[in-house]
Amino acid sequence: MADQSGVFIGLDLQCQENNHAHHTEEMDIDRLLVRRGQPFTIAVQCRDVAPQPVRHQLALVLHLGKEVVLKVSSSRPARGQWWFSQQAAQSEIMLTLHSPADAPVGLYTMTIVLLSADGRILERTTPEKFYLLFNPWCKADSVYLNDEEQLLEYILNENGTLYQGSWDEITSLPWNFGQFERDVVDICFEVLDNSPAALKNPEKGLARRADPVYVSRTITAMVNANDDRGVVSGRWDGQYGDGVPPTRWTGSVPILRRWSETGAQRVRYGQCWVFSGVACTILRCLGIPTRCVTNFSSAHDTDGNLTVDYLFNERLESVSEGKKDMIWNYHCWVEAWMKREDLPKGYDGWQVLDPTPQERSDGVYCCGPCPVKAVKEGEVGFKYDAPFVFSEVNADIVSWIVHSDGERSRASLNSKIVGRNISTKGVHGDYREDITDQYKYPEGSVKEREIFEKAGRRVVQQNGGSDQLELIIKHAQAVHGTDFDVIVEVHNSGGQDTLAQLTVTSNAVTYNSLHMGECQRKTSNVTVPAQQAHKEVLRLRYDHYGPCVSEHHLIRVMALLKAGTQHVMQEVNIPLSMPKLHIKIIGEMVVSRKVTALISFTNPLPITLKGGLFTVEGAGLTEAQEVPAPEDIGPGQNVTVKFSFKPKRAGLRKLLVDFDSDKLRDVKGEATLRVRRKMHYFISLQAPGNDDCGRREQHLQPAATPLPASAPASPTSKTDITPPQHVSMHVQGYVFVVKGNQADLENLEAQRANVEASAVTRSDQPSNVNQTQSWNPCCTPELGPLPLKKSSPEQDQELELEPAKVVETGIWT
Repeated sequence: MADQSGVFIGLDLQCQENNHAHHTEEMDIDRLLVRRGQPFTIAVQCRDVAPQPVRHQLALVLHLGKEVVLKVSSSRPARGQWWFSQQAAQSEIMLTLHSPADAPVGLYTMTIVLLSADGRILERTTPEKFYLLFNPWCKADSVYLNDEEQLLEYILNENGTLYQGSWDEITSLPWNFGQFERDVVDICFEVLDNSPAALKNPEKGLARRADPVYVSRTITAMVNANDDRGVVSGRWDGQYGDGVPPTRWTGSVPILRRWSETGAQRVRYGQCWVFSGVACTILRCLGIPTRCVTNFSSAHDTDGNLTVDYLFNERLESVSEGKKDMIWNYHCWVEAWMKREDLPKGYDGWQVLDPTPQERSDGVYCCGPCPVKAVKEGEVGFKYDAPFVFSEVNADIVSWIVHSDGERSRASLNSKIVGRNISTKGVHGDYREDITDQYKYPEGSVKEREIFEKAGRRVVQQNGGSDQLELIIKHAQAVHGTDFDVIVEVHNSGGQDTLAQLTVTSNAVTYNSLHMGECQRKTSNVTVPAQQAHKEVLRLRYDHYGPCVSEHHLIRVMALLKAGTQHVMQEVNIPLSMPKLHIKIIGEMVVSRKVTALISFTNPLPITLKGGLFTVEGAGLTEAQEVPAPEDIGPGQNVTVKFSFKPKRAGLRKLLVDFDSDKLRDVKGEATLRVRRKMHYFISLQAPGNDDCGRREQHLQPAATPLPASAPASPTSKTDITPPQHVSMHVQGYVFVVKGNQADLENLEAQRANVEASAVTRSDQPSNVNQTQSWNPCCTPELGPLPLKKSSPEQDQELELEPAKVVETGIWT
């Protein structure tokens, strides 16, 4: 506040109005959060009348962090600078601030200064803070996206879906981005503040935050904790005793809060979908349109030769040494929408950003932004990291058999497996959208071959060690906890019978191809008749795969056929089907009203589960909670736990639940809930012949108990009801009954509802003295004349009274 003897009283930032106009009201309505390139208005409150421009002038000073100072003029400057206009309104001055569309994003401090006619500082307001964010609604902003439905999804949607599994058995994972949850915006800028560039040169770091290319690349480096004070530490070996298993997370908010609350200490642990989910939260919160993407059969090419090479001995045991190429069953990254003024024209739009620490880029574990179009067109010279991303969706897979003498023979080559069913959540609902065609031309097309050569890869013939023998692996439904069959078919298209040795192995692996243990092995000598097929069946038993299966529930079956000097290899990844959690909500979903969730789980395994733990969270519903299972869970046993919460924000919300135990992890459940606002319906009645002293205002909201009949009259008293209950109101001793159903009362806002009011005696009086009158809230009709009985301690008298007037009706939220 300013000095008590001065002109200024204070500033009204008009947070609610400004935040609504800038699409930030879900973040906060008590703090100012605005978007660049879009005006916002504040009110300077003065002690008396506003100072006259002839004798005084206003100036505005902005600080960005502790380093950057901006002096804002009241005259419209050249493009790219802040300015403000002003309008006096009695004892206030309305200031409309205009920020440039390329202003650095961040936390600003604003001070209004009163100057004399000759420029001397007479007075200044107490500094007020506000956040400035990117503005995808502004045409001049480099993150502008001209599609309102996409903005609803890629900026405003706090609930997302990530995709996992394998290319032919895709599963969905609900994720709580929670970019509008309490204090998340503060943490997002805290992440930027802790980047090496910002710590080394704060002023330069703040100035560069005008550029979404710089900001997004910084976020990909800071989400992983490999080089810096980053957020999440990655781990893939299954040893998570000193942290949280990656599969337990259901959203970004608990991760970001834990990082912030521990003083920027890395959070243990995450894997690719966790990194992408956290990055998506931060970028959406900052105002950059962002979506999560899953690439199935994703290549990790460590040597940059655009091939993934696997080396095996004749027993199908891996003999690769050093840093290995890998095929990840799936890999998650994000795309962010922005202009690329640093590249030739035509490469604006979606940019790949990969925060998972795989390879270094400019000495740091980060990746992107890389234009999706550059990947499709084979422009591997474009920044950033185009060769690596191109390989992720296009690399060949080559399997080699290393013989005892050190010689190699190629067992298989496949150029069609990598980069399949590239997926993201659809804009219009919870469905998967395939965006493979945005990354690559159709497999086998002439254009695809041209792009390969353009990217510097030699196109080779696709064949293995034999033109006549082919391996095909099929399997039945694979349910975790049960036995199932795998069928290996050997097809002989030649004209002679073929003698061969067939080796089939099953191994537990992680989604990124780490070997967790061999489950079963079978070797047999087979004779494959000419122009026919031979079938071998391998029974996979839970007793064999259960002890070594990873938290990703993935079995890899490999088959090697040796016919003389020729080798043919084939493999398939089998995801184990998992149970779902069942969620039941008890109670009405209204903001701030307590409800109870019942979560049920049935153990699908033939063993007892110990240490069961349910983790629950939901944007706008509840912060992350942990609910332990009440006991060990035997085979086939059902267990139900309950917890209570009070929804915090209205709208369509998702409650996400995870179950983990010692032998079973990553069991998920979700419930989509519609939360209603806490509605306050009110009606004011005025007794005949009285002014405000006889007026009674009744506030009706879902929640509490009706007004007791003995309540005294008071113009300011409030009472809650749950429609369609009746509520009594006293106006100078006269009792009224107000009633109406929920739908009618909600429609008061549209001024179309008819709600009944009755003037009655006490509840024990005969109903034939009641008279009912309806009114429409867009007018103020009278309710009478009505026969009333006057409540009196001495006696009850029936009186004919003048009409009671409906003074006002309305709805509060």
